Amino acid sequence: MSPDTHFIENDYLKVFQEVTRLISSVHDAQEVMDLVVRRLPALLEVDAATIRLFDRGTNSFVLGAAWGVSDEYLSRSTIDTDEVMSALLSGRPTARKNIDVSCDHDNCAFISKEGVKSAMSLPIIYKDQITGLLRLLTKDRREFAQAEINFAMSLAEQVGLAIATCQMFQELENQVRFFSAQREISRLVNSTLNLEQILEAIVEKLPGIMGVKGCTIRLLQPATNRLELVAASGVSKKYLTRGSINREDSIFKVLKGEPVAIYDAANDPRVNYHAEIREEGIRSILAVPITNDQEIIGVLRLLSAHHRSFSANDTHFAVTVAEEGGNAIEKARLYRKISLLFNQIEEHERFLQTILDALWLELLVIGPDQRIIMVNKHFLARHGRREEEVLGQRYPSVSPWHDATGQHSPLEQVLRSCKPRTVVKQYQEADRERWFERQLAPIINGQGAVDFVIEAVHDITDQVLLEQEHSQRMKLQGVIEMAGTAAHELNTPLFAALGTAQLLRDDVADPEMSAEMDLVINNMKKMAALTREMIKVTGFSSNAYVGSTRIAALQSNAKPSTS
Repeated sequence: MSPDTHFIENDYLKVFQEVTRLISSVHDAQEVMDLVVRRLPALLEVDAATIRLFDRGTNSFVLGAAWGVSDEYLSRSTIDTDEVMSALLSGRPTARKNIDVSCDHDNCAFISKEGVKSAMSLPIIYKDQITGLLRLLTKDRREFAQAEINFAMSLAEQVGLAIATCQMFQELENQVRFFSAQREISRLVNSTLNLEQILEAIVEKLPGIMGVKGCTIRLLQPATNRLELVAASGVSKKYLTRGSINREDSIFKVLKGEPVAIYDAANDPRVNYHAEIREEGIRSILAVPITNDQEIIGVLRLLSAHHRSFSANDTHFAVTVAEEGGNAIEKARLYRKISLLFNQIEEHERFLQTILDALWLELLVIGPDQRIIMVNKHFLARHGRREEEVLGQRYPSVSPWHDATGQHSPLEQVLRSCKPRTVVKQYQEADRERWFERQLAPIINGQGAVDFVIEAVHDITDQVLLEQEHSQRMKLQGVIEMAGTAAHELNTPLFAALGTAQLLRDDVADPEMSAEMDLVINNMKKMAALTREMIKVTGFSSNAYVGSTRIAALQSNAKPSTS
């Protein structure tokens, strides 16, 4: 071994030890990558270094960390030639000079503008799987020796191991943190049926737990089947109003039930509005479907301010939270619909109750099970009942008119026949006997069955008494008219008899006979006066007599006799 080779190997050993010590001192994969690309250029005498990670979602390499090159160079769509990429994917390192001259792909202009002339590309391998690429770049034309390539390959393996170890360490920490956070979010979203509070709890809590910049929730609107933004945190209003995302490729996949992780959001073709994404400072995006037990109802997106390769645990946790949130959202939506329905029903009931209470009659609404559904205030006030004492009770225990003789009551007859009935009957109350007219009308549903029966009860006591009095008056009026006719008919022969009696009286000389004739004449005059009075009768009045008997006192317009 020559002295120069010994010194080179000694330098390599020092560099390897320093890199190993540095990457073993941190437990964050991003910190490992940032540290490697910052330190390797000085240690290996190159001008720049980049690390790209393999994204299995797009089957491409996305930027993980870089130092010494511009953003414009890093944003190029093609990393290297097909030959180089094929070698790297098969696990073989490559080293080339004059890459600015011997360039056979469409991004040569970026290389020339950046001034890169030589590149060493190394696969980052962990457990026989390509997990990324490490590239060392120089701005001078440099021939990389095999010893340099072998050494760099060893460093790349250490980087792969460090990244994998950090990711596993982070995933273990995340699992513990996620489990605790999941319980907290589950408690929050299930502690209320208020939709806005549920959405706010998710978008406010999730970014802190996941270590991202912001979070948005969009829900599918049933009427339009389009996503509508309903909650967001950590991002500006300008970004949120950038336009519709309904036609983004990532959204199509998410709405099919597939989580989508986007490492380089500002350049990934699966999302739109790249300029707005750069301006907002968003580097990576994780989008997962929001589901309930039956269907996908929306999309939850986590927005990272740093390039981040979301792990399987990250994705699983986000999906779990989205499912938990989806079920809570669906419950809140259902509760809102039920509340709205109840409000409408209550409003209709209040309107109907107002109408019922305005009626000056007693009214009951009875269900087919003979239980009271509604009652108006007139019934409650008249019978001294409270609404809560009546509603839900069976009709026989509430109705003062129920017939308990064992025969089918009018209500039962209406329920059986589905036809209305009217019942007029006298009932004994504490103060007196009263007459009531009960009208029972069935409300028939579409199947021809009775939904409920409306019973309207009128107190017709005054009407019945008035009709009875009118009937009695008509009868007495007939008697009076008959009496007047009879008096008229009697008057003519009576006057003839009176005249004859007076003539006979003048011819009688016997004093005793004369006295008898005077008595006859006086009685006949009284009868004549009575018949005249009967002819002039215009009315009568009913007066108490003996017991419950009443007699009619006749009334006339005749002036009282002065004789």
